[in-house]
Amino acid sequence: MSRIKTHVKKGDQVEIITGNHKGKQGTVLLVDATKGRVIVEGGRPIKKASKATETEPGGIKTIDGSVHISNVKKVG
Repeated sequence: MSRIKTHVKKGDQVEIITGNHKGKQGTVLLVDATKGRVIVEGGRPIKKASKATETEPGGIKTIDGSVHISNVKKVG
């Protein structure tokens, strides 16, 4: 099984260089090399509705959305 090589990895400091969230910096939380996407902490906040369960209340939550790997660059 071959690994897909990426220029960023989990824990790296990156900056978003294109799109609506251009200029935001954060830490990489997850790299999905097969889809070519990364999740940057605080980089692309999106709202998600969740249903109530026995352990958690329902409501609208803010989570970090993914960004294409070509739209981020490593900082320092």
